[in-house]
Amino acid sequence: MKLIITTALLLGLAYGAVAQDSFHGKKITEQGALPVSQLVAKMGTKTEMPAKVEGTVESVCKVKGCWMQVRTADNQTMRVSFKDYGFFVPKDIEGKKVVMEGLAKQTTTPVAELRHYAEDAGKSKAEIDKITEPEKALTFVADGVIVKK
Repeated sequence: MKLIITTALLLGLAYGAVAQDSFHGKKITEQGALPVSQLVAKMGTKTEMPAKVEGTVESVCKVKGCWMQVRTADNQTMRVSFKDYGFFVPKDIEGKKVVMEGLAKQTTTPVAELRHYAEDAGKSKAEIDKITEPEKALTFVADGVIVKK
């Protein structure tokens, strides 16, 4: 009897240890996702555009998982926030592939907000004090995110 219980327990642990994609926010699919490196070209002169993109996470908010940076073309990053602050992503997903659906925007981020993000990322006071100019960049507000296993 002990052997059966032990075997069942080990099988259950092994099954639970299998990595699976995780879904956050609105349930989306991967179908039709554009590589994030092609997003700028696809947007052209538009200031915003609905999109589904896939990319690699560069960094995540270490406080709550309330934003992430995703690598774009030429080693730049795009800040991703989550619609209406309605969901977060795991804080340990650096280097993971993600698929996101939402709204891509050309934005200007004020200094105060940039400093807040730097604090969330665990930057030093000296690094935060160096932030003195607003940043014009491509950003993304996600309705849903898939974190790939």
